[in-house]
Amino acid sequence: MWKQAFAATARLASSRRRLSVSAAVGSELRRSVEEHLREVSNVTPPSKKKLIPPPPYSVVEGALDRSEGPVLRRAYGEEEISISVRRRAFAIPSRSGGNEDEADRGHDFISELYLYVNVSRHGRSNSLLFLCGLYPDAVGIHSVCLISKQAPDLSQGRVFLALDQQLRDAFCIYLEERGVSKRLFPFLHSWLYLKDRHNIMNWFRKVGDFINDIKPT
Repeated sequence: MWKQAFAATARLASSRRRLSVSAAVGSELRRSVEEHLREVSNVTPPSKKKLIPPPPYSVVEGALDRSEGPVLRRAYGEEEISISVRRRAFAIPSRSGGNEDEADRGHDFISELYLYVNVSRHGRSNSLLFLCGLYPDAVGIHSVCLISKQAPDLSQGRVFLALDQQLRDAFCIYLEERGVSKRLFPFLHSWLYLKDRHNIMNWFRKVGDFINDIKPT
């Protein structure tokens, strides 16, 4: 009988110790997540002026919340031009939390962006897709593809430098007439920075919500 009582007491003490340790770990994790969320929140975002796309392009609704897909869109006669963007390397926003110049320096090292420029026409089953490098002072075409809207196949493209010089010049003018130029760089550069900040804040919020829902066992 005494052995059973001592065993029950030991189990109760052990359970309380586990609950105490678990509560301490959960509390520390919550504090850490909240601290990181505050730090990211304090990072100065790009100015509103930098987040105005060059006309006549407009931002695609919901682009900020999607992991991929078009960011900019415009009409050009009977055509629709849509632009998706990637960065050359992943960048974590600066935690400087200072003025705008300091925030800008936190992501200035991104010197090349990848653009997917899709040119489509109503009633056609295919479209032209250009893979381009966008720089602060230029746009460079890497490849040109004629793809099906239902089943895009980038392997059917042509390397730009393998094309005839006259055709390369014509394609460059073709994109320039549709507003694909270095003018897009400041906006897309700032937009990607804003998207990273937006995604990181959402991640910390969701992690915090998950941790706060955990009940000690």
